[in-house]
Amino acid sequence: MATNARYDFGDAVRVVRNIRNDGTFPGRATGELLVRRGRVGYVRDVGVFLQDQVVYAVHFLDINRVVGCREQELIAAEDPWVASAFDHRDKVAATRALAVAGEIRVEIGEVGEVMQVLRDAETGVVYHVAFAAGVFAVPEAALAAHALKEDGE
Repeated sequence: MATNARYDFGDAVRVVRNIRNDGTFPGRATGELLVRRGRVGYVRDVGVFLQDQVVYAVHFLDINRVVGCREQELIAAEDPWVASAFDHRDKVAATRALAVAGEIRVEIGEVGEVMQVLRDAETGVVYHVAFAAGVFAVPEAALAAHALKEDGE
């Protein structure tokens, strides 16, 4: 096992963000979705990339796919998981005007990009979304998908 690795062979883990092909997965186009966030797999091997990044070969039995995952993309399968409608880099549209100190900064329908997903907010899932006027913390209820999901899930 790689030093400082959080997980070991056989551990059940959950991916916390969509895993896309970075060009290293054979037979799939770069950028293609490989594993949807929330899916559970089992650690098959642990290694190190560039001497300091722990990488896990995770076998997702339900889709029979082994994918390399960085440690920050994983949590233990038994850890609490809050599903979210959107993921990092998803394009979203504001479903209501967003204001700061009474001044509207984002109009209804304005498109932004999800920069971070915060699943531990007391009020539910909150996103840091980059709009033209800046990055805003936006509750899930104030956003809609801008484009169709690639895999129909």
